[in-house]
Amino acid sequence: MASGWANDGAVQDQIDSTIEDAVARARRDLPTGESVEFCEECDERIPEARRKAIPGVRLCVNCQQKKDLNNAKFSGYNRRGSKDSQLR
Repeated sequence: MASGWANDGAVQDQIDSTIEDAVARARRDLPTGESVEFCEECDERIPEARRKAIPGVRLCVNCQQKKDLNNAKFSGYNRRGSKDSQLR
């Protein structure tokens, strides 16, 4: 019988899916290859210690912080809706 409610594991399935999406997004954004000497955004020199610490780094600390803040605004799902509306 269809009651309009989600099945018992639907909430956990949604949580798992949200986490998997966030992990995939984070892995996709990891730097790869050789580090660059100058920031790709602002052209400031990237300190050698940062280049050694983060293989494949492409952004200076300031530009990376701006990017991280912008990415944090995107959560991947509707946190404002009710649980029931998200599960339908």
